[in-house]
Amino acid sequence: MKSKRNKYPSVDIIVLNFNRCDDTLQCLESLVELDYPNFRVTLTDNGSTDGTVSAVRMKYPKVNIIALKENLRFAGGNNTAMKRALKEGFDYVLLLNNDTIADDDFLKYMVQAAELSPKIGMVCPKIYYHVPPDVIWFAGGKINLNFAYARHIGIGKKDSGQFNSAGITGWLSGACLLIKREVIDKVGFLDDGFFLYSEDMDYSLRVRKAGYELYYQPKAFIWHKVSRSTPTLRKHLLRLKAWQRVINKHSPKYLRPLQWSFLALELIPLALGFILRRLRFLRKGI
Repeated sequence: MKSKRNKYPSVDIIVLNFNRCDDTLQCLESLVELDYPNFRVTLTDNGSTDGTVSAVRMKYPKVNIIALKENLRFAGGNNTAMKRALKEGFDYVLLLNNDTIADDDFLKYMVQAAELSPKIGMVCPKIYYHVPPDVIWFAGGKINLNFAYARHIGIGKKDSGQFNSAGITGWLSGACLLIKREVIDKVGFLDDGFFLYSEDMDYSLRVRKAGYELYYQPKAFIWHKVSRSTPTLRKHLLRLKAWQRVINKHSPKYLRPLQWSFLALELIPLALGFILRRLRFLRKGI
């Protein structure tokens, strides 16, 4: 699908799924009426066993489907679809979580932002929690590798227009990420060495090192069905493992003691909470 790179560059929207049929169908439904004339939707299925592929073929016959035989996880599944999109000549790929609902105008505004400058390599929208729908989940990203610090700007805050300024940001969320093909040609694909978490942070850092800018576009927005509950100890341990890979790839060895000290400080409250809960259970004979 080679585009002339005119007013409407071609975009392949890649939706990754693994055994989340209902969420995927709702996500695809939100993409039916997009206000943009030059896009394709690709479902990349990571070897699901819940009938997702059959359901999508029946309800959305125009969706391009890549049915993988095994679960290649976030990086591997998306990489497979990205390689095919580039081979077919798309100007952009857009990675979109299957547990999201998109606004009709989101793609139009994201492409407009990406086309503002050749320096802009990737674009991310404003992302709300699905419930409540006016509370921010992501409005750009802050990152300081020296202190192993990365945060979502605005997370948990009710939106009253305070995050409506578009511009360059530190890192972008992989929940919805528009990437120029020339960026992928230069930087490569997602690192499939990550087991879970931080693939987007790693890719953001690699894109920045290649000389591109990361852009937050608040005119575009989606809703994300992410849990607002406190992260479990297991999730935090998985994030620590992902952080280890990020640190090893992007920072010098002499910073490791400082970085791990700050990461440990974040883990201490969770570990104490876990221990206290176990003690309460033991007292109750659970």
